[in-house]
Amino acid sequence: MHSKPSKTSPEKKEEPDRKDPAGSSRKTTAGKESKSHKPKKPVEDLEVKDAQLIFQTVWHELEQEVGSENLRFPAEIFWLNGSPGAGKGTQTAFIMEFRDLTEKPIIVSELLNSPEARKKMDAGMLAGDREVTKLVLSSLLDPEYESGAIVDGFPRTKTQVECLKLFHGRLNELRSKYLGTLQETQFPKPRFHIIMLFIDEEESVRRQLLRGQRTLEHNTEVDASGVGEKIEPRKTDLDEAAAHRRYKTFKESTYDSLTTLREVFHYHFINAHGTVIEVQQRIISELKYQSLLELDEATYDRISSIPLAQTLSLHARQMLVHRLDSYEKFHSELFEQVVGLIKSKFIPIVEKHSISGLAYINSEEAVFDDPLAVAMLIDVFNERGFTAVVDIRKMEVPSRIDPKSYEIINRFKKVYRVRINFPGSKIRRGL
Repeated sequence: MHSKPSKTSPEKKEEPDRKDPAGSSRKTTAGKESKSHKPKKPVEDLEVKDAQLIFQTVWHELEQEVGSENLRFPAEIFWLNGSPGAGKGTQTAFIMEFRDLTEKPIIVSELLNSPEARKKMDAGMLAGDREVTKLVLSSLLDPEYESGAIVDGFPRTKTQVECLKLFHGRLNELRSKYLGTLQETQFPKPRFHIIMLFIDEEESVRRQLLRGQRTLEHNTEVDASGVGEKIEPRKTDLDEAAAHRRYKTFKESTYDSLTTLREVFHYHFINAHGTVIEVQQRIISELKYQSLLELDEATYDRISSIPLAQTLSLHARQMLVHRLDSYEKFHSELFEQVVGLIKSKFIPIVEKHSISGLAYINSEEAVFDDPLAVAMLIDVFNERGFTAVVDIRKMEVPSRIDPKSYEIINRFKKVYRVRINFPGSKIRRGL
């Protein structure tokens, strides 16, 4: 006789470890479904929300402190960042001279003088996003930066990058709000440039430690001679491990964050390896005038169909931009006519001389009898990277014959001879 099977549940058996798709091992129990975990919100989403909250708070505080009508920021801002030891301090003066900026740069590390912030920076970490954002925007409100400013060390985190985007958007809102009013000139179109000076980790650590060594040597000389002032060494310059940590923080936070701005603002990536002169030559190449970022939208739309030359003249850049914007705003009809003539009559001839880089064009268009039209012609060509010179010549040409005396009667006509120079083709002939 067989006994009846027990009604009690069989003993639960543990299955062997299984690998999830990511490769991590996990244990499951027979008869039970493994608990599903709710997907976490992406870190990027949280950072965007944090940035929105931080920026709104900072902006509200500024409005309360100075008034919304006094939120007047520089027309042009260069946001300078770089690898530790890449030479930001060395190259800042050169960038300022190159862009006609006269006021001292805003250095974020100097703004952060609190003991808490200093402790974080000495450890190779970053200060709080809200604190940094507030200090930077407050500094930019100084009237001395009206024409332009360099900000050294912002943004450095993803949250700060998002704050920068929100800041640019708010400046555009202010521009729209005051457009057509007496305060229009006080709220210019914002022009942001991101500058990245880059060196690899090995070179960065080498330069940091060398800087620390030189600082200690300098301080030793000051102690011995009693001449000069001591320099407080950066702690990361005295510790190789700290120097590596500082570079890692830069690469994982600042560098990766700033690359997201490539499609938003003009992004200047500078290879900072090599001598100071070599780096400066790369800066010159990168910081060539970009009309897309500096002209009013309507002005740019008007002349954007004219080919852009490789190298644009930097002579009297700010005045040139002002004149072009004035043409569009106050002499729109004449400006449109001149630009149309350039596209239809001048550019086809210029294109035929693209190898030589020199074209002479004669024009008898009556519109150039107006000196302002001639000025427009020169300025438009200069803006697009050409050099234009206009020579006005009066010529006698046969007009008719006197029927009585059979004398040839001449008339005078004006011929506008335009010389246009531009970088010619570098092709090699005969190969």
